[in-house]
Amino acid sequence: MKKSVKRLIAICLAVITISACFAACSGKEPSENNSSDKKYTIGIAQWEAHEALDAATEGFKAAVTEKLGAENVAFEYNTAQGETTNCSTIVNRYVSNKVNLIMANATPVVQAAFAATKNIPVVGTSVTEYGVALGIDNFTGKTGVNVTGTSDLAPLKDQAAMIKEICPETKTVGIVYCSAEPNSKYQATEVSKYLKDLGITATEYPFADSNELQSIVSKAVADNDALYVPTDNTAAKNTGIIDAVARPAKKPVFAGEEGIVKGCGIVTLTISYYDIGYAAGEMAAQILAEGKNPAEMEIGYAPKFTKKYNAEICKELGITVPEDYVAIDTAQ
Repeated sequence: MKKSVKRLIAICLAVITISACFAACSGKEPSENNSSDKKYTIGIAQWEAHEALDAATEGFKAAVTEKLGAENVAFEYNTAQGETTNCSTIVNRYVSNKVNLIMANATPVVQAAFAATKNIPVVGTSVTEYGVALGIDNFTGKTGVNVTGTSDLAPLKDQAAMIKEICPETKTVGIVYCSAEPNSKYQATEVSKYLKDLGITATEYPFADSNELQSIVSKAVADNDALYVPTDNTAAKNTGIIDAVARPAKKPVFAGEEGIVKGCGIVTLTISYYDIGYAAGEMAAQILAEGKNPAEMEIGYAPKFTKKYNAEICKELGITVPEDYVAIDTAQ
């Protein structure tokens, strides 16, 4: 009996030794999880569906799946349909579901996500100025909180100069933007300064929502030689309203990004929303897989800008653009 027990113990020890050997040869302890085997859930909250924000979400998802592997990431996607209360509902659901990270596409969503959690990492995109969005005084490029991401800030000084370049006789410009979007107000203020430096009088025409847009644009068109629309989500969603007023009046519309120009404008110096979304996705992958702290990550900015124009509207208004402008594909 004693011999049998000893033999059984010996066999067990041998099995344990062999198992340990296999584990050592495989390069990991039996209980250790390989980082590539980790599964992540990312909650994507988008302000509303329009061309620019859709492209940013597409770029974000492409980068995350490329860096972490499609089999290791599950995305939950919801759009707030342009309603602030929906932003809170969506991000609070993500917090309750304990997602690993929240991607917040546009300023109101970043604000809602930051209000909902101080622990879950938040990566934003399509946000013009994070200091303004989060109420951070003397913002230096890092938020110091659980939020980081990429900005869609356009080169506002160069866009003001673009107005002078394309329409040198312009004396007055009406800046049309949604007052509910703080970063639109920020852009309007900055562009006004640059236009003033060029000898152009700029007047702001804020509208509360899409219901006010037509009347505000009508007043801006009547009062000014041209209009400027910053990177504004409500305006981007309602370019048809702007075009229906400005084009018949033969008033050119300059804009902060390509999607708005495609719908109602003549020219822009634009970023790629896909690119800033992709960069945000790379940041998310670094946070999840490498343990980077969003509080210590610099906000990213677009690496390049492209001069683009709407050939159809320019032709109708009799405007000729320089050769270095690229025609927007309005057929898409």
